[in-house]
Amino acid sequence: MKVTVVGAGNVGATCADVLAYREIANEVVLVDIKEGLAEGKALDIWEKSPINLYDTRTVGSTNDYSKTAGSSVVVITSGIPRKPGMSRDDLISTNAGIVKSVTENVVKHSPDAIIIVVSNPLDVMTYQAHLTSGHHRDRIMGMAGILDTARYRSFLAEALNVSPKDIQAVLMGGHGDTMVPLPRYTTVAGIPVTELIDSQQLDAIIERTKKGGGELVKLMGTSAWYAPGAAAAQMVEAIVRDQRRIFPVCAELQGEYGIENTYLGVPVVLGKNGIEKVIELDLNDEEKASLEISRGHVRDVMNALENLG
Repeated sequence: MKVTVVGAGNVGATCADVLAYREIANEVVLVDIKEGLAEGKALDIWEKSPINLYDTRTVGSTNDYSKTAGSSVVVITSGIPRKPGMSRDDLISTNAGIVKSVTENVVKHSPDAIIIVVSNPLDVMTYQAHLTSGHHRDRIMGMAGILDTARYRSFLAEALNVSPKDIQAVLMGGHGDTMVPLPRYTTVAGIPVTELIDSQQLDAIIERTKKGGGELVKLMGTSAWYAPGAAAAQMVEAIVRDQRRIFPVCAELQGEYGIENTYLGVPVVLGKNGIEKVIELDLNDEEKASLEISRGHVRDVMNALENLG
């Protein structure tokens, strides 16, 4: 079993490290365009194996996709962060070109691979990978919901002074300020969270979750990597081990929630075939309205990509 991670930056390297440490695949291939970066990080992870006691081999490659051939799952983390003076369209154009090139190489060497996109803007980059690969929606998805949900759960655990292990939650919509947390579906050891925390504090946690990425950028001057990398690895594990876990992921909607042809975060069953099923929750009017706002925002960004050609 082989898994490839494209992009050996902080997120990609963290993902590869988690995959190796948890022995999710026999071999993890790390690919990057920068000479020696992927090889160095792969070697560092492999040299850690006698310490943490795992057998997964990690291999690095500078833009040589032949080493990725036959991968079951490919995680794409490639792309650049938005820089001062760069417009949204500039960022979309640059990263779409990168994701397009990467996806072409992935499909060439691993035509049956399930593709997980982590590159930003997440929803539209997942759409770009779909356009390039031509894969059915069950084999193209984006990682955002698991990360956003993890942040939400960690903030709740801190506020309630309980273990994050006991908190379950669902987040939907786009990745960013228009995400749609669902307090009705948030529980602590089966207890509705609304019975344990007042509405004002819960609203504050929801707002912090929506701006979670920005909070870390402000603190560190760069984007997060531990949680995003681990979130992507968790998706890989669910697929490789056919766990059929229910996770929120960025998927193409084909009529679910009354939405067509838009990549949006929704709960799905994740297993050996990728997205085994999209779960359609019975949303109330307020939740539907929030999801529609999020859909409109994501659709605008998808339209921007289409207009750029």
